[in-house]
Amino acid sequence: MATHQIIDLDRMALSPGEGRRIDVEVDPGPLELGGQEYRFALGTVAGRLDLSRTAAGHAMRLAFEGDVGGPCMRCLEPAELSVEVEAREVDQAGTADEDLTSPYVSEGLLDVANWAHDAVALALPAKLLCRPDCAGLCAVCGASLNDADPAEHEHAAARDPRWAKLDELR
Repeated sequence: MATHQIIDLDRMALSPGEGRRIDVEVDPGPLELGGQEYRFALGTVAGRLDLSRTAAGHAMRLAFEGDVGGPCMRCLEPAELSVEVEAREVDQAGTADEDLTSPYVSEGLLDVANWAHDAVALALPAKLLCRPDCAGLCAVCGASLNDADPAEHEHAAARDPRWAKLDELR
C-alpha cells in the first residue's frame, strides 16, 4: 500500500466558505489488478489538493496525472498508460450519513496517499493493454499473437472428446 501522506485539516483553520489550494506530492503506491502489479513510473507525481470548509466539515478535490506501468492484460508485455485522476470527497463531522463521511478522514486527518491509491484504481480502464490492437497469447501454445503471422500460426483442430466412444467403434 502507499506510504501515508497525512494532512491535518484542523490545522488549516479554514472558516466556513473559505478554501485553500495545496500542491502535494502524491504517492499512490502499487496497485494490484488481476494478480499483477501496476504503479506510477516515477513513483510520486505532483498533485493539487483543493480544500473548502463547509458549515460542518470539508469538501476536498484531488487532481494529478502520470504514467502507470505494468504487464499488458492480454500478452503480459510491458504496458504504459497515461492516467488523469480527479477525485472528490466530502466529510461532515458528526453525521451518520455515509454519503457525507469520507473513509480517508479520521479525527480531522486526511490520508492523501490512500485516497490517491483508490482514485487511481477508479480512473484506470478495465483493461491495460500494451497497444489498442493487442492480440494476446495463443490459447494452445502460449505464443504472442502480436508477433505471429496469422497464416503461419495454426494448430491442428483437436477432436471433440465427446466423440471418443464413436472412434472406438471403427
